[in-house]
Amino acid sequence: MIELPLQERVRLDKWLWAARFFKTRGLAAEEIGKNRISVNGQVAKASRELKAGDRVSWRQQGVLREIEVRALSEVRGPAPLAQALYIETPESLEARRVAAEQRHQGIEPAQTIAGGRPTKRDRRDLEREQHTRVEWDRWSAKLGD
Repeated sequence: MIELPLQERVRLDKWLWAARFFKTRGLAAEEIGKNRISVNGQVAKASRELKAGDRVSWRQQGVLREIEVRALSEVRGPAPLAQALYIETPESLEARRVAAEQRHQGIEPAQTIAGGRPTKRDRRDLEREQHTRVEWDRWSAKLGD
């Protein structure tokens, strides 16, 4: 079995990449730069050094993920070893389960009515409203006038 070299302190962007939350370190740094990732309730910078016991939270696919750092590593290893670097909070696991169940059931039709492309009936109603509100004062240019 492969073991990852462990450190006492690791940069946040390197750790998120090593723990396989982001495919590249650049993507992790980009999310951190947009102030989307917080450590212990405070917005963090990419150079923030993590230590065991820190709580990291961010939104992933519309769901708030919150994890606790168990171990630190700068090296990206296989998934089972990466999963050993953290533990996800029960609230976060429940929120992800609920979101996955909602995605599995499909989109609620009532949520799609407010936006998106209007139906043929909606389009006709809109056109009818526009024609009744605006008086058409059409003119044409004819030769010989």
